[in-house]
This record gives sequence, structure tokens and C-alpha cells, in this order.
Amino acid sequence: MKQLIGGSSLATVFIYNNYTGVVERYNRSLLDPMPYVAGRTMTVGEFRANSNTNIVWTDTRMIESWNAFRRGWGAPLFIGYAFKRIWEGGHTGQSQHYAGVALDLGHTLSSTERDRLRRYAVNSGLWSYVEPASLTPRWVHVDDRYGPSACAVGGFPSLRLGSKGVYVFVLQDALTALGFTGGGLDGNFGSGTRNAVYSFQSNQGLPVTGIVDCVTWQRLTARANGIGLTSTVIR
Repeated sequence: MKQLIGGSSLATVFIYNNYTGVVERYNRSLLDPMPYVAGRTMTVGEFRANSNTNIVWTDTRMIESWNAFRRGWGAPLFIGYAFKRIWEGGHTGQSQHYAGVALDLGHTLSSTERDRLRRYAVNSGLWSYVEPASLTPRWVHVDDRYGPSACAVGGFPSLRLGSKGVYVFVLQDALTALGFTGGGLDGNFGSGTRNAVYSFQSNQGLPVTGIVDCVTWQRLTARANGIGLTSTVIR
């Protein structure tokens, strides 16, 4: 079994509950099912995929979409990629994989079956976005992104004091990896996170608003994406 950072086979799983507005915390082994997953259709290890971290996050919306999707498909589905932390890289700067709401599926299927899976994903209406085959011909990318993007096309939503959820985790993770600490890693945009945003914006010569808008996201993700395990990463 692939070991996590620090040599442990246990993971901390954060789930943002979209109904209660509360970030829930679970301790699970890699072989345990993800919280809220029906049966054993997705284990912690499968969700963590090729990441090498002992902290992962997602939300109840994504898990519910997966449960319905997997039940409707009616057969096991190989999860090739799911969660990744932004400092690990491997995806575009504002990838939904960093938010824990994206799955890349069907790598082991034939091209015919993969096309059928993609059609099913589109027709199911369970996902916010299904990537076209022209972009991902060897797998099927689905995600449950939410909120209007801060930028004109794609990406993460604007965040400010009081925001909660998976995108706050990405924000806190990116800031901390770059050394702008003080906000912790809890999915809650409190005063510590706002102070870290102030510091980053000041450092980058941006308007110091404490609001994570399009330009702030672009600067932050461009610098944090794939930077690697720094001394200030929370793990």
C-alpha cells in the first residue's frame, strides 16, 4: 500500500456538508469507504488516487452525485484521478480536482464503453460539468463545481470573510504553501484567512480587499500550483 506523507496509512477526511454549512472531520484508513458513500463504491484510497497526502476534502453534493451515478451505471467504475492538493500540481491552476469535487473515470474501459459512460454522465444530469471527449479521450471527467466563477470562464468562485467549503480549503492550502500562514486548514474563511489574503494581495501589488476575486485567484494559483511540499504546508 502506498504510504501517505509522514508514513501513515490513515487519512483525515474533511466533508463540507452543503445542507448544514458545517465542515465535518473524519479519520479513516485508505481501505475505508469515504463518508456518505453508499456501500464500498469509493474508498478513501480510491478518492485520494495518486495524491500523496494524509488530508483530503470534498462535500456532500459530490458524494451524493457519485452515489446516484454509480447506482445508475450498475457496475464498478475505476477511479483513475480524483483528489489532489494544489501544491502537488498535475492539473490546471483552478482545477476542480484541487477542490475535491472532480473524478476522472473509465480508464480501463474500451473506447466504446467510455463513450457510453460519457453519454450517461451527460444525460444523467447529476454533474455540473462533463468534459467532452475531445479534451479527455482516454477517460471521462465529471465534476460537481458550484457557485459562479470569479473569472469569466471556469475556475473557482469569489470568496470572502464568512465563506465556507471546499474552495476555502484550496485557498488556505495555496496560501499556506506559499508561506502566507495564519488561516489554518479548516474550510472556514475566518479572520486568520482574511489576514493571509491581505498579506498575499499586498505582496503581489494587488488591491488589499481581503476578497479573493479573479485576479487574486489567478495570481495565487499560478504561484502555488505544483510548487511542491514546502516547509509551511499543513499536513
